[in-house]
Amino acid sequence: MFRETNKNTFRASVDSQQAAEKGCKVVAFHECSITGYTFASRLSREELHSIAEPIPDGPSIQFLLQIAKKTEMTILAGLFERDGETLYNTYICVDGSGLVARYRKLHPFINPHLSAGNEYVLFEIHGWKCGILICYDNNVIENVRATALLGAEIIFMQHVTMCTPSTRPGAGFVDPQLWHRRAEDPTTLKTEFHGLKGRAWLMKWLPARAYDNAVYCVFSNPTGTDDDQLKNGCSMTLDPFGDILDESTKLGEDMAVALCARKRLTEAGGSRYRLARRPEPYGDVIGQAHQSQQNVAWLTGAPVKI
Repeated sequence: MFRETNKNTFRASVDSQQAAEKGCKVVAFHECSITGYTFASRLSREELHSIAEPIPDGPSIQFLLQIAKKTEMTILAGLFERDGETLYNTYICVDGSGLVARYRKLHPFINPHLSAGNEYVLFEIHGWKCGILICYDNNVIENVRATALLGAEIIFMQHVTMCTPSTRPGAGFVDPQLWHRRAEDPTTLKTEFHGLKGRAWLMKWLPARAYDNAVYCVFSNPTGTDDDQLKNGCSMTLDPFGDILDESTKLGEDMAVALCARKRLTEAGGSRYRLARRPEPYGDVIGQAHQSQQNVAWLTGAPVKI
């Protein structure tokens, strides 16, 4: 597991340098991009504790700080965090000056020993107000609206998602063997990746998060194998109209590059809808007491409440 972490931080170094060469100022990796994600479902507390790192003093964070300083880039990446004995699924932002932001996933379910974060974050990158939401957090639409209302103009939405079983029509795993045969048979793999197991499902909801809230959404997701699961990538940036500016489409290492223009924030309809809100009739409804439940049957084979 430690060797895997070293490999992923090295990959971050290469990708950050390539992004800098393309003229980018910011690079955003997927959820748990440093440690890996899906394998954590099988870890005991002791095993999870052993791969988690303190922030900002952990070796991976220190390495990212060096990369950020060398490339003059702002880097966002994910890992398991250790804060004393408490463990989190965390996403961080660093630049050459140090740690810029830390966000702890509000809805962690991959491992019962992970604690939930309890706050949103707002921070600046080159004058842009930014927020972070990790994977499942984005499916709870109140989180996206709240982050936007706090002032976020760009929301980094980091995932390890798609190509997993669900009650929704067409969902399911993609055969990992298709990945190994992608050079000789890319068509079958792309059909799986682009269909309801993958991108077609993503397009049902992700553009709406950008459109309804008039924000840029930076969606990052791994391509290829994550432990015993296959993921279809589709990393992309969407503008406040919900339009895709660029998307990673290769069956392998790829990078989506996009330019954010501030005027789009107010030109998009979502900015008018936010100003037209009347919270009087629904404020108490949205804010009423509620016992959170998460169904993770795709992981365990049976519903589990965490």
